[in-house]
Amino acid sequence: MEYNQQDQAQWYVAHTYSGYENKVKASIEATVENRNMEDQILEVQVPVQEVVEKKDGKSVIKEKKLFPGYVMIKMFMTDDSWYVVRNTRGVTGFVGPASKPVPLSQGELKSMGIRQKRVEIQLEVGEEVKVTEGPFEGFTGIIEEIHEEKSIVKVNVSMFGRETSAEFGFEQIEKLNT
Repeated sequence: MEYNQQDQAQWYVAHTYSGYENKVKASIEATVENRNMEDQILEVQVPVQEVVEKKDGKSVIKEKKLFPGYVMIKMFMTDDSWYVVRNTRGVTGFVGPASKPVPLSQGELKSMGIRQKRVEIQLEVGEEVKVTEGPFEGFTGIIEEIHEEKSIVKVNVSMFGRETSAEFGFEQIEKLNT
């Protein structure tokens, strides 16, 4: 199948009825699976953040939608993928002039914490890695968990004589040759 993009899926934003974000996400994912469109619509997200609320004197952690009324979709823009998203119940249209979908820019993606480039590296739990960027730069540690779908690893870093668990993006670490 030919894509009209530069061989890279882009993130688009669909506007939904308020409160329908998770239903829209589930509907799009179900349609993608039913129609075997995994090569066109790659990922659907409803960005959330955890907030601590006080209720009856107790702290309760709740997820709060960062962009109520919006769903982020990583996809190749084709007639078929446009049709599937646009005709999903609860979707009112794409964000863009005259409902013409406009992909998010690199700056917008970065400000939302979405990584556009997927980093692939060969790692295994128990391997030693060095942190190459960020506040832990220069520290080494042992991999505890690998989350390929999010491109992150959980590393047990030794600092100030204590073991500390921290998460890093694949692009922030490198394998140590042992």
